[in-house]
Amino acid sequence: MPIISEFYGIRIKMIHNDVGRHNQPHIHVEYQEFEAAYSIPDGEVLAGELPRRQRNKVEDWIEQHQDELMRDWQLAITGERLFRIDPLD
Repeated sequence: MPIISEFYGIRIKMIHNDVGRHNQPHIHVEYQEFEAAYSIPDGEVLAGELPRRQRNKVEDWIEQHQDELMRDWQLAITGERLFRIDPLD
C-alpha cells in the first residue's frame, strides 16, 4: 500500500484497485496503533478511528488536497504509480 503523504506521525496510504472495499474514493490513515479509512469527496470516516487531534488534521489535509487525492485515486484504480502529496500546511 503506497504511502502518499506523512505528517505529524500520520501516514496516508492509497491501495491500488481498492474500489470494492469501500465503494468510493478513499484513503487509509495510520497513526500509532490507530487506523481509519476516509472518503476523499467529503472527508467522512468510512471505517476505524483516530484520536480527535489527528482526525482534525486529516480532515483539514483532505480538504486542502482534494484535487490531488482524486487524481491519485484515478491512477490507483488503473494500477498506475501514485504521486506523493505535500503534508499538511
